[in-house]
Amino acid sequence: MSPTQVSAAVVDDEARIRVLIARWAQSVHRGDIDGVLAGHAERLAMYNVAPPYEGIRSRAAYRVIWPPLFAWQALGARFDIESLDVTAGTDVAYAHALVRCGTPQELAERPELRLRLTFGLVKERGEWVIAHEHHSFPHD
Repeated sequence: MSPTQVSAAVVDDEARIRVLIARWAQSVHRGDIDGVLAGHAERLAMYNVAPPYEGIRSRAAYRVIWPPLFAWQALGARFDIESLDVTAGTDVAYAHALVRCGTPQELAERPELRLRLTFGLVKERGEWVIAHEHHSFPHD
């Protein structure tokens, strides 16, 4: 592959990862568990704001953590990606994002508050999948 072809492949991979993460965020916002699970590796590792604090180690365990967040969002909370940066290699990539995540009252009280997301991705059978997620809020 020529340097130009490698550069084009990286740009294409970064674009594909952006679409994958945007679809994931839209599914989170809609409360669509199947959409949230799509594009995730079976052996997913995830560290979340909510328990379990030691994290989870499977897609099945990942499925279980979402219903409370969906219920909270149904009360009017937001989950909107404001910024997303992606760096892709040949078969490994990472991305990080800032998300407006909170109820209208929480966001009015702390308008600068953002959820921080980090994703680790791997390419499986030619497709990018999320193999690692880390969600956190700044600690005051």
